[in-house]
Amino acid sequence: MTLSTSSSHVPANEPQRLEALAPYLVLGTAPDAVFDEVVRLTAKLFNAPIALVSLVEEGSVWFKANFGLAGAERVARNESMCSVAILQDGTTIYEDLLQAPCQLTKPDVAEALQLRFYAGHPLRSADGHHIGTLCVIDRQPRTLSITEQLRLQALAAVVMKLLDLRLALKPHPTHSRALWLQLYHHLDESLTRLNTLAELARWEESVHTTDALKYQQSIEDEADLITQILDKQISAAMATVLALDESEKAT
Repeated sequence: MTLSTSSSHVPANEPQRLEALAPYLVLGTAPDAVFDEVVRLTAKLFNAPIALVSLVEEGSVWFKANFGLAGAERVARNESMCSVAILQDGTTIYEDLLQAPCQLTKPDVAEALQLRFYAGHPLRSADGHHIGTLCVIDRQPRTLSITEQLRLQALAAVVMKLLDLRLALKPHPTHSRALWLQLYHHLDESLTRLNTLAELARWEESVHTTDALKYQQSIEDEADLITQILDKQISAAMATVLALDESEKAT
């Protein structure tokens, strides 16, 4: 069955949603190290092989950042579960796409890529429109705890702030490089710490040993800390950009 984008995937506020999305599309398709690090970090935090930042266009879904889904840059809107995830405010979760497939997308796409699990939270613009998603995907069925759902929600908010910051920095190329590098280095350091903790945990004979449980708790604590620090750094960077704008207006 061919699914119609006009009936299956289009929210009532689609014209306004596309208008809200338009400014972010000018960011271009060139690789962006910060967004690449964010999806790599997201995959690590959820122990998932795939994580994506998607922007849902009129007829397609563009992957602004892609970890683990090699060669995929853009897919038809009726082939992506991200087009379904923007239809609601909460997190869209499919625990086992083989047993309970998404009814609003072509099932053969997920089958061909051997995708079993999907969790996506919408990227909500300042005016309340869902322009895309941050999602994690697995090739094994799984569940997502309430704690993990809240973490994905918090990370999606961070991604939206990053998109806003990237857009605000476009008129300031000199400052853009310095601020963007600072964010990149923080993400890189965070991933290094998480990798170290994960490696230490693997040396344990069982996931239930005292040390293994301590390492896992440290990973959980690190995940929350990373999200909080990123949020503060992005807010500080945005304040710097707004100050630059005001200074230029004054002159």
